[in-house]
Amino acid sequence: MDFPEFFAQAPTITLRDPLAVFLGASASGVITYRYADAVKLAGHSCPTVAGAYLMVRKGLAYLYGDDIPERGGIEVYMRDARDQGTTGVIATVATLITGAAPETGFGGIGAGGRFGRRDLLRFDAPIAGLMALRRRDNGRGVVLDLDTAVVPPHRDMAPLFGKAAAGLADEAEQVRFGTLWQERVARMLLDHVDDERLIQLADWMVAA
Repeated sequence: MDFPEFFAQAPTITLRDPLAVFLGASASGVITYRYADAVKLAGHSCPTVAGAYLMVRKGLAYLYGDDIPERGGIEVYMRDARDQGTTGVIATVATLITGAAPETGFGGIGAGGRFGRRDLLRFDAPIAGLMALRRRDNGRGVVLDLDTAVVPPHRDMAPLFGKAAAGLADEAEQVRFGTLWQERVARMLLDHVDDERLIQLADWMVAA
């Protein structure tokens, strides 16, 4: 696909999915996700999609250190309602990477629901950030928040956005709008990938 070059330069996220091994989809179960995967799922690239991707990446690194995170072994909590603002977009990216799903997710195999992913994604959670991740094996969790103002848009974006959103931008203006939009996303994913002001985290210890 003709994605911008920076998509391939963005950091990747690697997990191991035991369900993939069990069902023979992968001998090792090791799956690497790329920013382009999140874009394909969301259908677009924006600061919210990039921020969700980076929040999950940073949260998993915090919880697992040098170990490979276990897909399906993580619960995801969203502070806001599923239909509020960009909550659904962020949650969708989190589901892609962690496997955590709401009530519509995979129910598992056998009477015990082995490998189940259903109800591992929850909304309206009493947390201080946009999202929280929790390991199912030891109960350790992390709360994450996103401040996209740390990477402000180009000064020309405001007037361009107004015209583009109203369908009044000419071809050149539309192209420049898209270019500047993606340049901001690129700065988030490349220049500010480890910026503690962009993605803030706090330890969250809850009962296993």
